[in-house]
Amino acid sequence: MIRESSLEGEVFVWHDLVYEGKRNVGWPTDETLQQRVTMLVEHSGAAMKPDGVLNTLRIQYEFIQKIEVWDEIYLWFDACLFDMSMLCHLIACIESTDLNLVVVDSYPAIEPFHGLGQLTPEQLASCVDRKQPVTVEMIRYAKQVDEAFATQDREAFEKLAKAKGVPLRWVPAAVKRWLEEFPSKETGLGRLEQMALEAIREGHSSPGSIFKAVAAKETPPQYWGDTSLWGKINGLTEKEPPLVKIEGPAGRLPQWQSNLDWKQFKVIAV
Repeated sequence: MIRESSLEGEVFVWHDLVYEGKRNVGWPTDETLQQRVTMLVEHSGAAMKPDGVLNTLRIQYEFIQKIEVWDEIYLWFDACLFDMSMLCHLIACIESTDLNLVVVDSYPAIEPFHGLGQLTPEQLASCVDRKQPVTVEMIRYAKQVDEAFATQDREAFEKLAKAKGVPLRWVPAAVKRWLEEFPSKETGLGRLEQMALEAIREGHSSPGSIFKAVAAKETPPQYWGDTSLWGKINGLTEKEPPLVKIEGPAGRLPQWQSNLDWKQFKVIAV
């Protein structure tokens, strides 16, 4: 949509679930990059291939190494968990105040607002007026956030979630939402898993129907997409004992690259 808008310049999209799995803080080494590849492949149920993941990650880090060649740089992000964890990682890696930050957490007449994907190219272009410079304080704070996600330090998360007046004001809510993904003492499930299971037990059996039911109960901004939800549902089949069963052309809902159509699947509560 940025490419289709009136905004000019090169557009680069960053891909990584940086809130998932332990990793090193800031720039990866060759060894830790390979560890990251292994985690992402396992997270996708082997739907993503190691060589493709490694190539994507290398291209991304090489891109931000040469970031000084551009006159102006804009970081476009939503206020959700997915984007805030990624934003803090990028700011921590780049460590430059020569950046413009555009975070869109609301838009007139759009309720509930989950993110940039709800906007037209014209609406999106109008958000450039919300830009603000990245400051030294933001960089220092982003490093703290990136360290918490890299180490999956629950105590650090709890402090970040309670903080007030922080340089990146959208982070505490995003971190609070991540804390809800830690397994519950009562059920052993994170919030997204629990909402998916409840939707299935209510009679929603098609992946599309489950997605709509879970999205309706989610608190904006929604940080997950269909592949993340399918991963959680696949995980429910692997519990001991299984909580759901999947009927269709395969034993798992397809994630990322797949020749299978998720519309051919049904999910049944056990």
